[in-house]
Amino acid sequence: MFEKWFRFPEWFSEWNANNPTDYYGPVIVFGALGAGLIGLAALVVLGQPFATDSLQTGPRGTGMSRPEFVRSVTQPDPDIEEIVSDEPFIPEGGEALARDIYENVPVLGELTEDNFLRLMNAITLWVSPDEGCAYCHGDGDVETYGDDSLYTKVVSRRMIEMTRNINENWDDHVSANGEVGVTCFTCHRGEPVPSGIWYRVAPVTNATSGWSANQNLATEISQSTSLPSDALEKYLADFETIAVHDLESRVPGVPGRDVPSIQDTERTYALMNHFANSLGVNCVFCHNSRAFYDGAEVTPQWSIASLGIAMVQELNTEFLIPLGDELPANRLGPVHADAPKLACNTCHKGYQRPLQGANVIADWPELRTGEAPVYDRAR
Repeated sequence: MFEKWFRFPEWFSEWNANNPTDYYGPVIVFGALGAGLIGLAALVVLGQPFATDSLQTGPRGTGMSRPEFVRSVTQPDPDIEEIVSDEPFIPEGGEALARDIYENVPVLGELTEDNFLRLMNAITLWVSPDEGCAYCHGDGDVETYGDDSLYTKVVSRRMIEMTRNINENWDDHVSANGEVGVTCFTCHRGEPVPSGIWYRVAPVTNATSGWSANQNLATEISQSTSLPSDALEKYLADFETIAVHDLESRVPGVPGRDVPSIQDTERTYALMNHFANSLGVNCVFCHNSRAFYDGAEVTPQWSIASLGIAMVQELNTEFLIPLGDELPANRLGPVHADAPKLACNTCHKGYQRPLQGANVIADWPELRTGEAPVYDRAR
């Protein structure tokens, strides 16, 4: 008998055959419970891989917040590693200025030669690292760098003025939460033509004009939705009023002229969709979900975004649209041959703050203002 016990596998099989029972169920149950306990223990020891954090966007107690996965919050924008840091040369006084050394320097001519060349090198890295100085100055010797025959040089000069304008006059938007500023890299990220620019494409179909029940054709500029494709054009270049339909029914007036039409409402949704995708946020980042129509109950971010809209409108109309006369045909829009324009995504590129709020202006006081830069001797 004891010999039979020692042959346990054979004995167990024989006993189980003579005494059939359901032991698979309990094994599965206890196995699942054991695996669950092991998983819970791993979460306690290793940390919650799907933990979330939230950013409060509205008044306390209203539940207005934007949750994000911690792993996404802590994941840096890869472009941050490409930010160029180069401390300025503090002038001692009496140095020759760039405009006195080089020909045709109407912008940045007030810089000392060392700081002028330092900034030129940075702009090359920001905008045309592969093409180098020749992208704006051609393949000639340094003596030919004063020539304006290349459109890229004319455009880059205007872009330097635009960058200074942003830092000087729109700091309440770009530096609302601490010094950040912008440089050429904020938009270009090492590319001659920044991502996130847009051209006029409307009308994509005549069937959607007026009150037609047909849907708009999906385009990239409408975020691949059937919302209107002219939202950026109407609101960020033509200064049309951003509005949706009235809450009351049968409001007197002609839709689209006296009161917002359904098309205006859809166009506003298209713009809001662009905002959300550009910043990686949702509606309640700026709006109170309980009172979308009440301007007194918006979040602080709403006012910063409003400044951003006004800033983009100015930059498009004062700096970018006029460049259409300087750009070659291959740099103009495919439908209307218009100049490229910017919007939120040109700078933000999916982040609430461009480059996640990195201070890109710290080393570049030359881009803070159109006046002679002030250098910090305490650096």
